[in-house]
Parts: sequence; structure tokens; C-alpha cells
Amino acid sequence: MNFRNKNILIALSLLGFNALLFNGCKPTSKSIAKTKESLPNILLFLGDDMTWRDCAPYGNKDVITPNIQKLADEGVCFDNMFTSTAMCAPSRQQLMTGLYPARSGAFPNHSVVYDGVKSFAHHFKDLGYRVALIGKQHYGPDDSFPIEYLGGRQHDNGKNGSDIHLEKIEPIVTGDQPFFLIIAQNQPHIPWNRGDKSQYNAETLKLPEYVLDTPKTRDEFTKYYAEITYMDSLLGKTLSYIKEAGKEEKTISLFTSEQGYTFPFAKWTCYDMGLKTGFIAKWPGTIKAGTRNSATAQYVDIIPTLLEAVGADPKNIDTGIADANGYKGFDGFSFLSALLGETQTHRKYTFGIQTTRGIYEGSEAYPVRSVRSNKYLYIRNLNAEANFYNTVTVRSKIYKAWLTNAESTDKEQWVKRYQKRPFEELYDIENDPFALNDIADSVGVKKIKDVLSKELDNWMAQQGDKGIATEMEALSRRQHKAQEWISHDKKIKKKSINNK
Repeated sequence: MNFRNKNILIALSLLGFNALLFNGCKPTSKSIAKTKESLPNILLFLGDDMTWRDCAPYGNKDVITPNIQKLADEGVCFDNMFTSTAMCAPSRQQLMTGLYPARSGAFPNHSVVYDGVKSFAHHFKDLGYRVALIGKQHYGPDDSFPIEYLGGRQHDNGKNGSDIHLEKIEPIVTGDQPFFLIIAQNQPHIPWNRGDKSQYNAETLKLPEYVLDTPKTRDEFTKYYAEITYMDSLLGKTLSYIKEAGKEEKTISLFTSEQGYTFPFAKWTCYDMGLKTGFIAKWPGTIKAGTRNSATAQYVDIIPTLLEAVGADPKNIDTGIADANGYKGFDGFSFLSALLGETQTHRKYTFGIQTTRGIYEGSEAYPVRSVRSNKYLYIRNLNAEANFYNTVTVRSKIYKAWLTNAESTDKEQWVKRYQKRPFEELYDIENDPFALNDIADSVGVKKIKDVLSKELDNWMAQQGDKGIATEMEALSRRQHKAQEWISHDKKIKKKSINNK
């Protein structure tokens, strides 16, 4: 028995579980709730539109992130964690429910889950936890997320004082009740106007190899990196509150970067720069410090993992909604053995879903679905005849600069592909991590495409995802249905008519 398993057994024995454990039975939620004082606390700190690679533990030496690095030094970094949607509301709600977006109903941005869906708040409250969140919500309805809300901004424009008042978490972390606390601050979501930009020299930054190196790109990266450093300071303050309360040793502390940034080919896409996310976990005495794990996991796996970590059986949880096969359990499954360093494997495939209906300057209908193995990424653009629109293509000066400054025809065609893509894309992400070379039409890949295509079909069927038909239902899932949304396609058409 390794020391991590031994420590978990010791913790459980303190809860009075000796007989249960050694008879081969799992402790029940009911028995855990009777001994709340022995449950580990859980802290989840969320980045906001932060590409996974943009911090020190994931190899970016330019970005100043001492607190993220300290957390990594004291815990484990997961190198293959993924969300299934590169947008805030769907990403956060899949994490909180353990359900993929199409099944839960929260698949467009600014959306809510179906009535009756249960979240982590139900499950952990049943175990005796105080469940609270400060900052950005982006979830609903309230019955599905009975979370104690500590206040905060839903969007930070950088004006009118502090964006988040972390002192409000002090009663939570100093209380007698075990807590599950989420810090949902707004950085580095645009606009990039927090932090000290002067810490970064635009001329000396090492840019990701896929971006077009223009003065505008470099200037925007200094603003983006400054916000990450500011966010890192908030993580440091949060961890200090827990340490000062004497709770560090019995708290599972988690950091995740969420989906990718708002540069092209990241947020609002199913490429790795959109869906891949950083994930770091610290649990003193249980998770070995300074380690890495290559197991592939998704956001839907996190809540099942944490439930198992505190002694509950995630397989017994009713999520409040059935999939297309009538199953009411989680879509995700626990990777606790990977968290404890006992294995380097978990999932064979991860899945992605993206809808443009409801996003600012979005296309009328541009649904994207994807499946990824450790070797290949397969993407299906269900309405490839249309153009892909969002705020990047319509408003971003960076994208316009990329179109203007492409140094070769190949590079120009690649930039334009952001808006116009084929029905199928296939990438050897093991050798092409930035998805620069589409091999979908190459000789010898038919079998690979067939296997991945079948996996994607099966997942969509299990989710009740009807593709374009599901996309067209997106506006009915928005949190604020009364707000009119007009696609960029319709804006173009209206402008054309008015100009005649």
C-alpha cells in the first residue's frame, strides 16, 4: 500500500469507517454526513478564458505566475484535461453537473440547464458541506445550483474598484463546517485591463508558434499576460486565507484555467487551444507533491472524482436527468486513481461541442462537434457551407492584422480557414498540437476517420444531440430569453438591403 492510499484509509478510519472499509464496502453518504468535522475542504479556483499553456507549470516562461507554480510544486499537474465547450457558461455548468452540454441543456453560451438537473451543490450539501461561490456565476436555474452566493461581477470592465472582494470568503474558510468553495474571478477574460502591463516587454515575448507575429499581436499579449499575473495574485490571496485559518492541510485545492483565450483558433472552437485546459490539484499528505499526470480527463469527470475522494460513491448519484438511453448517472467518471498517482490513464476519448447561436456576432448556425484520442483530433463542421462568425472575425483588430500581414499564401489560407472550414477535419495532434495541418483528405486515414466518426456518432446519440436541429434550439436555452439576438449573417443581409 502506498502512502497516499494509507492516508486516505487513516482519514476514513477517523470517520469511523473501519468496519466498512475492511469488509470491502464503500462508506455511504449518510455515514459521512454524521462526521462532518473530518471531511476535507474543497477549493476550486477558476481562470476565465486562459489558455492552458500560459502559466509557468505548463511551460510558459514569460508569464509571471508564482502562485500557480507554488500550487504545482505542492501538488500534481494534469497534462491532458479538457472541457467539452470553449465558452464560459457551458464549460462551468458541465464541471458543476458532471453532464455534457447537450444532455444538460446548457450548450449555448449564457445558457441554463434543464429544470430538474442537479449539480455538485446538491451532492455535497447532502454530505454536510457548505457550498459557496464568489464572482462570476454563469449558471442556472437557481433550483439546479443551490449555491450560497457571496457576490461579485458577472463581467469585469476594469472600472469602479475591485473586481472581487476576497475578504468575503473568510467566514466560509474559518467556519466549523466543511466547505466547497469556488473562486470564479473574471481574469483573463477580455477586456484586458487589470494588472500591470509594464511587467512585460512586447518585443522579447516568445509567442506561440502558430500565431502571426505582428506588433498588434505582441501588444495584446502583454495585456493578456498582465491579467494572468493579476489573477495569479488572487489565487495567492485565496490560499493565504485558507492557510491563516489553519485549513491548508485538510483542503483539496484545485486550479483550472478554463477554455482558451479570445485569439483566433482558441475560444469558440474545438481545437486544443480552445478545449484543452490546465488542471492542478493539491491535497497535502495524499497527493504527492511536484508530480505530473498524463491521464486524459474532462471537466465532467471532476465532480465524480471529488465525490469519491471524500468517500461517496459517484455511481449512486442521480443527476436529475436521463440521457437518451435512460441512464440518470453522470456522463463523467472518477479519475481518483490518477489524482493519487496510481495510474497515468483514464479516458480513451474526449468530446467537444460548439454552437454559435447566441454568442456575440455569431453565425446563424455553425455547429461543431469533435472527438479526440491521444493521437488524433477529428472535427465535424455540420454546416460547413456557412461562414463562421464571432467577435474575433467581426470586431478583433488582431484577426484583421493577421489577414493583412500573412507572409505567405499558405499562411493567408490558414488564417482564412478560421471562417471557412471543411465538413471534416483531422489532425495528428501528437505531432501537430496547434492543428496547422489538416490531414482529413490524406491517403491512408480513412480507417482512422471511420473509427473516430463512429465514436462521435455514438456520443451524440447518447447525448440526444441532433446536430443542426439541436443548434437551432439554442436560443431557447439562454438564461435571458427576452433579449433579442441577431446573427451576424442577418446583420450582413440587412445592411446589404439598406445599401441598395
